[in-house]
Formats: sequence, structure tokens, C-alpha cells
Amino acid sequence: MRIRVGIGFDIHRLVEGRNLCLGGISIPFSKGLRGHSDGDCLIHALIDALLGALGQMDIGHHFPDTDAQFKDMRSTILLGKVMDMMRTQKAVIINADSVIVAEKPNLAEHIPAMKKTLCPILRLQEAELGIKAKTHEGLGPLGHGEAIAAWASVIITFEES
Repeated sequence: MRIRVGIGFDIHRLVEGRNLCLGGISIPFSKGLRGHSDGDCLIHALIDALLGALGQMDIGHHFPDTDAQFKDMRSTILLGKVMDMMRTQKAVIINADSVIVAEKPNLAEHIPAMKKTLCPILRLQEAELGIKAKTHEGLGPLGHGEAIAAWASVIITFEES
């Protein structure tokens, strides 16, 4: 059995006038994440982890911020496109794990909804997707509430032909 591991990271500034999209859901908050797409840094970190496990270039290569077709696009759609790449290569996810770092809002209550949104796209059971939320203890831009960041790791395998 071939097994590969991928890691991903993403960070976006919080800005006024944007909806906060995180983990594929909309979260009530006074600010949202600035980005070419919806700025969902959790999904972007998962995408980079998957692309890395496949030996591919990063999210910016596949979905460049210079391409108008991706402007304000839901990141769940981008994740679906990466899952299409996974199917083409006969790759399946064994498990995924992630950490979101945000001083505010409190994300713990939103994690079940994130899992319900992401698991069908990733073809995972809820127990196979870890999502944790942490603060940055008031340190640096993350701790001052200027941005939200996410890290993700995935383990994939390939179906036998």
C-alpha cells in the first residue's frame, strides 16, 4: 500500500465588509477574511495538504489570484476540484487533521457544522477529520485579532488498479 502525507498552511487578514467563511460555513462575525476567493483559510490549508500529498504545486498555482474565474468563489468548490484530482489519481484520504488559530470569534461551537460540510466533500467520516480551534494567546498579528490562520495535515493512499 502506498501512503503519502501532506501538510498545508494558510493565513488571511481579517477585514471589514466581508463575510467570515471558515470550514465551508458562514460564521457570524464583524469581519471576514480577505482573499481572492472567499478567503477560507481552513479549506485552503486542506487543499495545500492534499496537493502536497499528490506531489502537486500549491493552491496558488492551481487557482491563481490573477484568474477572475476564482474571484469570490466558495472554497468548497475549489476543494471539490482538488477531490476530482484525487479521484483521477485513484487517491483516497485516510484521515485529515487541522488547527485553526483565531483570537476571535470563538470557533468551538462551529466545528460540528464545519465537519458536516467538509466530510462529504472529503469523503470522510466525522471521526476521520480533526478540526481544532486555538487562540494565539494575544501574541502577534494572530493574537491581536488581525488575521486567522490554519494548518492541516492529510494521509492519503492509492486504490489498487
